[in-house]
Order: sequence, then structure tokens, then C-alpha cells
Amino acid sequence: MDITNNNTTGRKAHEIQEIDLLELAMKVWKSRKLILKVCGIGAIVGLIIGFSTPKEYTTEILIAPESTTGKSASSSSMSSLAAMAGISLGTSTARDAIYPDLYPEIVASTPFLVGLFDIPIHEQQDTTLLTLATYMKERQKVSWIKSVTGAPFRLIGWAVSLFRDKPDEAGTEAKIDPFQLTKEQAGVAGGISSRIQVTVEKKTWVTTLAVTMQDPLVAAVVADSVRKRLQEYVTEYRTSKARTTLEYTEKLYREAQAEYYTAQAQYAEYADKNQGLSLLSSKAELEKLQNEMNLAFSAYNQMSQQLRMAKAKVDEITPVYTIIQPASVPLRASKPRKMMILVGCVFLCGVGSVGWVLFLQDLWGKRTFWRKKQQHS
Repeated sequence: MDITNNNTTGRKAHEIQEIDLLELAMKVWKSRKLILKVCGIGAIVGLIIGFSTPKEYTTEILIAPESTTGKSASSSSMSSLAAMAGISLGTSTARDAIYPDLYPEIVASTPFLVGLFDIPIHEQQDTTLLTLATYMKERQKVSWIKSVTGAPFRLIGWAVSLFRDKPDEAGTEAKIDPFQLTKEQAGVAGGISSRIQVTVEKKTWVTTLAVTMQDPLVAAVVADSVRKRLQEYVTEYRTSKARTTLEYTEKLYREAQAEYYTAQAQYAEYADKNQGLSLLSSKAELEKLQNEMNLAFSAYNQMSQQLRMAKAKVDEITPVYTIIQPASVPLRASKPRKMMILVGCVFLCGVGSVGWVLFLQDLWGKRTFWRKKQQHS
């Protein structure tokens, strides 16, 4: 008996649900003209947005940096085996402080961005040379939509500035102090940062460097410049200690060389002046000068070997990068995606109009009815 009642209740609920869905579908169908009109308006708005947004071009560079993980592991194994045998290889297994996962933070840092201000560039249709900072400040086009939406904030900022003392700010062409940027310089740095994207694949450490600009040639030049400066930054860090050692070794080498040349000249001069003499004092002095010359030569030869080793060390730890995809001038714009904008606007207008027909129209009609009723009473 209970099973029969449950089945009957379930069938009634299912029938009611079908009736509700049918009523909703009929309601939407009756208002199809309104929905189509709204979707048409959305299509027009999407076309306006798509064609009024400035074109942007993206250049991508793929970099495969040298991996130090495998070297560290092998060095550690060799060091362990050598230690068991009582031999010290003098290898270091310390992890490098700058690895590819930190590349996005390096590129987004203020000193790195400031270093890009003076990159010489020119647009594809204009051969006038200018710096990247000047291009970002004067040549970048802004969509009218952003201009309209940002107008209230600019108006508020202008009103507030009337009651403030204007600081003496230098432009981006003046001397730049990364520790204390002006408002204009900080804005340019932020604009450059927003157009550079660095992503690192976790397993292979393949780094993708993408630069988006409103001119294809500028995008390619900036992308290649960022790639070079990133490599120089990492190389500077990785080889700083070895280059310091190399500079110190070169200094000792020059001193040892000068001492050897001086001792050699003194020995030759004394030997020439006392060539025919057989005095024991002369022979002793000549032997003394010869020993000093030999010692100076030994030190000079030792420093020469150390200098070659220091140079080899710098070459050894200099990171190597494989450019999988070099910078190239893009042929097609990456933004705006007009079809996506068009479909998105039509979809939003369609959903909004359907929501109005199903839910808000009746509420609005009831509200209008009660308002009129109150006015007549």
C-alpha cells in the first residue's frame, strides 16, 4: 500500500515538473522577439567593442636553461665515493639560489624593469628611434571603453590634486633611481610588467617568455631584449664569485710577472758586468740573484697555472641556454579576439533576456500594478 502511494506521488511530482518546464519554455517562446532583439543589440555591442579595441601582437620565446640538478646529484655521488677512499674532490653540492622557478619574479622586479627603459626601438611603420619608456608613455593607444570607464577615477584624481602641493617629479628620461621611483616612472614600469609574461614548465624547466605590444616589431625587439637581459642577470649571479676570484688571480699574476721580470733583469745586468771576474763574492752574488730569479719564475709559473684554472672555472659555471624558439615578428594580432567578444556579448544578452522573461518580468509587472493601484486609491 505504501509503495503504491509513493509511486503515485512520484508520478504527480514528475508531471508537475514537466508542466512547469513546458510553461517556462512557452513563456520564453512567446517572448522570442524580445530575446532576439536583445541578442541583436549584444551582437552590435560586441562588434563595436571588437573593432574599437586596439590590436595587440604577442612574441613568444622558448628557452631551455642548463639543468644543474643532475650535475649536483652526480657530483654528490662522486664526492661520497671519494670520501670513502679518503680523497677530497673539492666539489660543491649547494643548490643554486636562482633557478628557473624564480625567473617570473626576476623579470617583474623593479631593477629589471627599470633596466628596460632605455631599450632603443622603432615601430614597424615608423623608423623614428625612441626608448621603450617613451613608447609606453606616448605611443600606446587606449580603448575608448577604458577611457570612458576610467573617466570618473581620473576626475576624482584631478579634483584631489587641486588640494595637494604638486611634488617636483622628473620624467622617465631623467636619472632613474630604482630605490625611489617617481609616479610617472612607476606607472611606466607597471605598464611594461603587465605586458611581459614568463611561465616555467615544472618538469623540463622550459621557460616561455611572451611579450605583448601594440606593434609587432616592438613586441619582437622587447622580447629578445628581455631574453638577453635575463640571461645576463643569471650569468652575473652564477659567475660573480668565480669572476671575483679571477680578478684577484689576475692581479697576483701581474705582480708575480713584474717581480720575475725585475729579478731577471737584475741577474742579467749583474752577470754582464761581472762576466770575466773569478771572485768568490761575485759568484755568490750571481748565485743569489739567480736563485731569486728562479723563485720569481716559480711563483710566476704557478700564478699562470692558477690564472688558467680560474678562467676555466668561469667558463665552466657560465650557464648555457638553448633557444628553442627565437624571437620573431608576429604576423597576426593576438588581441582582441573579435569572435570571442561577439559570442560572449550575445550569450550574456541572451541569458540576461531569458532571465528577465522568466523571473523579473512578472515581478516588475506586479510592482507596476501595485504602484498604479496606490495612485488611484
